[in-house]
Amino acid sequence: MLRLVSLQMIATLITGVIAGLLGGWSAMLSAVLGGICCVVPNGIMALRLFAGTQKVGGANPATFFIWEFVKIALTLALLIATARLYHDLNWLALLCGFIVALKSYIILLFRH
Repeated sequence: MLRLVSLQMIATLITGVIAGLLGGWSAMLSAVLGGICCVVPNGIMALRLFAGTQKVGGANPATFFIWEFVKIALTLALLIATARLYHDLNWLALLCGFIVALKSYIILLFRH
């Protein structure tokens, strides 16, 4: 999971650089914020699931579903907060950053 989260962060930064070259600082920051809206909840869930596997009883399937719900809620909260707090938001760049971070796991699938 840590490799996936770090790959998502790298993909977010690359997307931010490309968006910055195409659309300026506002697009760069929007793309990075979109990626962060995906990376932060995934990182929190990964840490929580890893901590659950270290317990004596092992991982609990119910814990996965609870934290998946928390991840989705946190993602929505971050997207709403970004939309309300960043007034120069470039929606296309934000969505591109979010989608690239969300789908970057495909790179790991084809790597092996």
